[in-house]
Amino acid sequence: MDIRTLTPRLSVGPQIDPGDLKTLAAMGYRAVICNRPDGEAADQPTFEEIAAAARAEGLEARHVPIVAGRVEDADVVAFEAALTELPGPVLAYCRTGTRSTTLWSLSRAGVLKLPDILAITKAAGYDMGGVVRRIANGGQTPTDRSDARFDIAIVGGGAAGIAVAASLRKRQPDLDVAIIDPADTHYYQPGWTMVGGGIFEAAETVRTMGSIIPKGVHWIKAAVAAFEPEADAVILDGCRVLRYKHLIVCPGLKLDWHAVDGLVETLGRNGVTSNYRYDLAPYTWDLVQGLKSGRAIFTQPPMPIKCAGAPQKAMYLSADAWRRRGVLGDIEIHFANAGGVLFGIADYVPALMEYVERYGVALDFHHNLVAVDGPNRIATFDVTPPVAETRRVKMAFDMLHVCPPQAAPDFIRVSPLADAAGWVDVDQASLRHRSWDNIWSLGDVMNAPNAKTAAAARMQAPIVAANIDAAMRGRGPVARYNGYGSCPLTVERGKIVLAEFGYGGTLLPSFPEALIDGTRPSRAAWLLKEKILPPVYWRGMLKGREWLVRPEPVTVD
Repeated sequence: MDIRTLTPRLSVGPQIDPGDLKTLAAMGYRAVICNRPDGEAADQPTFEEIAAAARAEGLEARHVPIVAGRVEDADVVAFEAALTELPGPVLAYCRTGTRSTTLWSLSRAGVLKLPDILAITKAAGYDMGGVVRRIANGGQTPTDRSDARFDIAIVGGGAAGIAVAASLRKRQPDLDVAIIDPADTHYYQPGWTMVGGGIFEAAETVRTMGSIIPKGVHWIKAAVAAFEPEADAVILDGCRVLRYKHLIVCPGLKLDWHAVDGLVETLGRNGVTSNYRYDLAPYTWDLVQGLKSGRAIFTQPPMPIKCAGAPQKAMYLSADAWRRRGVLGDIEIHFANAGGVLFGIADYVPALMEYVERYGVALDFHHNLVAVDGPNRIATFDVTPPVAETRRVKMAFDMLHVCPPQAAPDFIRVSPLADAAGWVDVDQASLRHRSWDNIWSLGDVMNAPNAKTAAAARMQAPIVAANIDAAMRGRGPVARYNGYGSCPLTVERGKIVLAEFGYGGTLLPSFPEALIDGTRPSRAAWLLKEKILPPVYWRGMLKGREWLVRPEPVTVD
């Protein structure tokens, strides 16, 4: 028997035989639900045969027959009633288990979130993409109409989404473009490192979403529930259907705070902070100012994460502030990194190591934060060296700066757009989806092997815009992405190591070495970060002005 568990109470599977009931009873099942009509196949036992065998083993049985491909609303009600009335655990079966899984999925609509339903069924080996619109409609059969149609639908109003919308409208001013995003505010997230270091005020990093939506672009203030790429449709919460000619997917990634046990309960107090949240970055600076002695731990989870240098940026700026106040010698600093290297591009490591040594930082590689006890100020790590068993260690702290684990958003991870790891599956040069020619992706959510940074999105936006413009004119891609990303590593107040690189770790400096040598700390790079990049972001990137961007053209041999 091929039994798949959906919940502790319900499992599903393909057709069973009367002889299987003895085994099912021994496995602890107390009831079975048959979702297959009698006579569907010549070798199929009748429900009465199954029910008699079930009774002989002390199990209950219920028949909720479903014709393949015709799950009615009343069938869902009958299945839910059977599942409620029967003792558990229950095994539901049909020819393959798909009808049983579909009934469960529809019965859970409105109880569980759609991504959670899709994740559970996907893990069991069943694809519910064919009923996703119905699940989004609370389990009821929806109408097959569209609520809106656009030339371009963009999922996500972050840096990537706003930038690509502006770049598209620059190329085709009459293009009918919609941005789908439920958020009221838009953040300049690269500025939060500077907030946590006492350089920027938090208010400098935020605007209302309405104020930065490009002129002429529609703002659909809603969350995406699912995708139907075969129908060129996006399903919004409430089962509204939006259709498109081209779809751009760029909702960013998910900060998984709940992946660390106890973290959510203590964030923002007990010395636990993170520059990865707008409301917590000021608390980082408060802690830095208040700490005079003790232990400060800065964590970095397994890759991928957005701005891989951000965890150590917070560490360097904090250490520099303590140095300037004359208390650095009384503070024990740890960089607890789940990885095995300080920075992924070796050319920048020597300069960074100079500051690690200057600040007396203990590098704790292969340390992955798994739990935080805020009231007692204890951080727990799983330590997994390459050739040794994982061991668990506890470290006391006075200040703990956490970079949370990160993943693709749930509604992306369970969608047909995702690869096996959950990221949108694109061609790394054109940023076009590998399976659907009218779907594109950029920013943190796609699976190209580049650094997930705002600088990467700044480069990607005009590339996607140029390639969509070409596709709408019947041409192939005209621009290619070389993996460019940038990480301004704030090693001290007033100096930055400006890491700029592409696919394979190739260095891709934007400036002559005489002006900025990215492998060495420089004041010019600090000026770029503090004074130039914020207006480039607000007045350039989000307005379709493609400053500091040189997309590579596609060359034909």
